[in-house]
Amino acid sequence: MLIKPPPTAPWLAPWAVEIDQLSGINAINNISNNAFESLTIGPKVLNSLVQGSRTDAKARWPEFVPQSALPEGEAYEAFIHRTGQVPTRDNLHDLFNALVWLRFPQTKRRLNELQAAQIARHGVQATRGAVRDALTVFDENAAFLQAPDVLWNALVAKDWHTLFVTERALWREATLVLFGHALLEKLAAPRKGITAHVYRVSPASCALTDWDTFVADDISAEKLATKPFAHLPVLGVPGWWPANESPGFYDDASVFRPHR
Repeated sequence: MLIKPPPTAPWLAPWAVEIDQLSGINAINNISNNAFESLTIGPKVLNSLVQGSRTDAKARWPEFVPQSALPEGEAYEAFIHRTGQVPTRDNLHDLFNALVWLRFPQTKRRLNELQAAQIARHGVQATRGAVRDALTVFDENAAFLQAPDVLWNALVAKDWHTLFVTERALWREATLVLFGHALLEKLAAPRKGITAHVYRVSPASCALTDWDTFVADDISAEKLATKPFAHLPVLGVPGWWPANESPGFYDDASVFRPHR
């Protein structure tokens, strides 16, 4: 069942500046009102934003090109690695992908390097394999969490009562940023069951502005093969959904599943 977003969607707060620059017309309010159609912006506008934002744009970010630039038969990730260009459609999914490139360019480049290496080694097969599968999950559905050990351990253990009720006040010391562009797209029509694959950012002294460097340096094929994610139903995060103020919100075992 779809549920209506609150007046201001907190998961979009980290992206407010980029979204507002892209639309030029109070975009964050449009998003809050669920008017996403006005935010489908093609490669030309994205490249204008990149070139106008930083003097070192070419070193940091790719060039966004139309989807038609991707040759038939070439893997999307291999094309990006070969050319430095990102095929981009004029839709919400690719818009969020572009926003993530703008905010986390080092992490996106590192993911692409690892993806291209897997394709070069194993080719494009019917099944991706553990590493490439983890890379896809990371790229599409990851969220970054910096939190006290008590919260992280409860999340890993799926101890929802400790995570969201007993230690609820500790969330004031936590920071959660959604990274996966498919995850952000899903939240255009929020529903209780939307779940992120959470990757921990540590130590606590790592400033938010340094997260891109930290994550890019931290991920590797070997680490991702271990599936270093914890599963988090994102609308359970305190302050992210009005209904979760009631402890009974977390009694839904179809969403807040017990640890196996």
